[in-house]
Amino acid sequence: MMKHTIITIGRQFGSGGHEIGNRLSERLDIPLYDHNLIRMAAQELGISNEDATKVDETVLGRFLSAYSAGSMEYRLFVTSDKSGKPLTDQIYERQSAIIRKLAEQGPGIFIGRCADYVLGDYSNCINAFVYAYKDDRVRRIMKIYKLEEKQAIDKIKKTDRERKLYYESRTGREWGSIEASGMLFNASLLGIDGVVDALEAIYHKWEERDKK
Repeated sequence: MMKHTIITIGRQFGSGGHEIGNRLSERLDIPLYDHNLIRMAAQELGISNEDATKVDETVLGRFLSAYSAGSMEYRLFVTSDKSGKPLTDQIYERQSAIIRKLAEQGPGIFIGRCADYVLGDYSNCINAFVYAYKDDRVRRIMKIYKLEEKQAIDKIKKTDRERKLYYESRTGREWGSIEASGMLFNASLLGIDGVVDALEAIYHKWEERDKK
């Protein structure tokens, strides 16, 4: 039975969820699993990181506008194994297996990828969701990606829509809801360090609880 504590972080795009996870990882000296999960899944499936990244936290509908249903390239891309299973499903299933394996091995922080749902059988999971006010998110994305305001707004809408569809289609839960996440943190009010402080305190509290 798993005794160590796991943290999962869902996040709105531009809310600072990855930065929060990164800082928390450094403070607690535990691994952070985010984009490296894509590389692990790609390696096990024997596909390129580029192809794996294209379907990471997305649903099949994203590609319907990019490929015609009858094109050979499209069919090869979405059904790349002998079973004919879509690549989106292959990536999700492989990442889920990797997440469970890593969680069994020791404490860690998992960003997105339905980790709260995948690890639903584990009682020692701190499931958090990070959100922020729209203006703060737009400014953050403009700065990170060097975009104009309208470009940043469009990127936020698109990414959040994909994450919401991906999460809800896989879990049957409402993305960002208190029922799904358990703990919601407003990064606009608390600041990045404030959210990190809160999660760090909760983590230590849970670790102490399990020692009793």
